Amino acid sequence: MKKLIGAMLACLVAGTLMAATPDITNSTGGIKSERGATDLVTEASAAPLKNFRKDGEPYDRQYMHQPPLIPHDIRNYEVDNKVNKCLACHSFKNASKMKAPKISPTHFETRDGLTLGEVSPRRYFCLQCHVPQADAKPLVENTFKPVEALH
Repeated sequence: MKKLIGAMLACLVAGTLMAATPDITNSTGGIKSERGATDLVTEASAAPLKNFRKDGEPYDRQYMHQPPLIPHDIRNYEVDNKVNKCLACHSFKNASKMKAPKISPTHFETRDGLTLGEVSPRRYFCLQCHVPQADAKPLVENTFKPVEALH
């Protein structure tokens, strides 16, 4: 009998807690996102692909130590632990003949400051820092002002 009363009390408490918890599955909770006001449980339509330049001059940097932006499309580039398509043009070996900027010598250094004969594993995955720039509408208001010395 004690077990039955205990189980009934547990169900009663659980039911009360569930009734007091707001239903977050059908609401954005007032948070704005790229999905707009679309509920999280609703399948949102995919954003259209952005248009990237075919090739072009490098973009200006906006702050010190900013990784250069990629001035061309990289769709379908393979970068994994066996292949890095970026190095086909930007490696020290290929950059001159491809008329592409060489990767920075800092990309050959380990965390301990040792210089390697090949790209450091911590710098091998280019897209962690370097991104293609598209002519896209900002998602949020941007009031950033670039460093004057860079212009």
